[in-house]
Amino acid sequence: MKLSLSALDALPGGVARPTYARSEISPGIVHVGTGNFHRAHQAVYLDDLFNAGLSRDWGLVGAGVRPNDAKMRDILGAQDWLTTVVELEPGNNRARVTGAMIDFVEVERENRALIARMAAPEIRIVSLTVTEGGYCINPATQAFDPEHPEIAHDAQNPDTPVSVFGAIVAALKVRRAAGLPPFTVMSCDNIPGNGHVAKNAVAGLAALSDPGFAEWILGNVAFPDGMVDRITPATSAREREALKANFGIEDGWPVFCEPFRQWVLEDHFPEGRPAFEEVGVTFTSDVSAFELMKIRILNGGHAIIAYPAALLDIHFVHEAMEHPLVRGFLLKLERDEIIPIVPPVPGQDLGDYLTLIETRFANPDVGDTIPRLCQDGSNRQPKFILPSTRDRLAQGAPVTGLALESALWARYCYGESESGKPITLDDPNAERLTRHGRAAKDDPLAFLAMTEIFGDVGTNEGFRAAFAAALTSLWARGVTATLEDYIAGKPL
Repeated sequence: MKLSLSALDALPGGVARPTYARSEISPGIVHVGTGNFHRAHQAVYLDDLFNAGLSRDWGLVGAGVRPNDAKMRDILGAQDWLTTVVELEPGNNRARVTGAMIDFVEVERENRALIARMAAPEIRIVSLTVTEGGYCINPATQAFDPEHPEIAHDAQNPDTPVSVFGAIVAALKVRRAAGLPPFTVMSCDNIPGNGHVAKNAVAGLAALSDPGFAEWILGNVAFPDGMVDRITPATSAREREALKANFGIEDGWPVFCEPFRQWVLEDHFPEGRPAFEEVGVTFTSDVSAFELMKIRILNGGHAIIAYPAALLDIHFVHEAMEHPLVRGFLLKLERDEIIPIVPPVPGQDLGDYLTLIETRFANPDVGDTIPRLCQDGSNRQPKFILPSTRDRLAQGAPVTGLALESALWARYCYGESESGKPITLDDPNAERLTRHGRAAKDDPLAFLAMTEIFGDVGTNEGFRAAFAAALTSLWARGVTATLEDYIAGKPL
């Protein structure tokens, strides 16, 4: 059955569906970046609220600034903005249709429709899922990069912006001119201090063309921090066919995800917000503790298993967790080097959290892939791995495992697995990474010459020595022997 509003009543009995009518929902949020994670996370929390009869004036309006967003708009529009979400619990997969999205802004290069929609009085939150690499950050310094091509364009053309941040600045200007209060900007991306990072991007861009308006943004616009978590693999023909076979639904872009989800938010919404606390969202003044735990242990854990698995031609994440050396590498590095420098988290035992992560990664029904975890390393490594390395170096602590993780990434960037299978890097800096990865086969330190990624970590003599030893071992003896020695505590 093709998904649509008219087909809801005829869906199979085991499929949950909205208990509210579309006419009962009015818009309150524009969300930029309506990919799988957003539709498995924020949209699900809102669907829960609407089903409970709460916050129905906070309907989602989808939006995007990339060509692929136009494809998403076409597909979702053909099914009345509905999405099927399948929770993959082994032996008990569950499907639900969510209806929190009620519209989708036309996707245009100069973002006129997006600016107009964000400037509308009923919009009180603009939320973002634009990926770790979407915030125009210098990877080494983690600071806003005013030389980013899109930022440079928007600074020169503030009325016809191509970036999401240019569109936000333009919409805020329209609202101020109309006497409307500013909307809250809510980042839903996996970035340390994501609210602060979003603020720097919006105000930093504004300052390039209108310093006075940038000061107004800093003094008047709220950017709450938040931590989000749910493992959500990419959608392929495999998921579409599984949805048809198992639930009898034809959905152009369904979302498959693990059962677990978590959202921790700073309660800083001057123009109001949905009653998220009623559906399991944690509000706290100390998001950073939860955020650091998740980014370093879970996101860092993804990076730890990604590159050895790719080099060993392992495709699925659960298969990587079945490999004793990949799993052993994850657990030893987490316990020995990462968890000891993660600050305490209220009400959370970090050892128990690692056990939870181990279970989640091993879920065979999720079907998450190693290529997905490997992508965008030039943005993810400086956020998920190198901060732990930097902290340990500052304490004078060993970084053997963290240096090995970086060396595995370097070996991956060579572009070939151990069996000789070609590896295509899915990274905006793929050409540069491959060039340095190939040079590092003979001169390991050539990889650390990418100072825009490694920063001061790459100049630390202790790290350089550990990295060089690890990469030399990977080339001379291979992934298996190197991991065996590391796990056994032997020098590399």
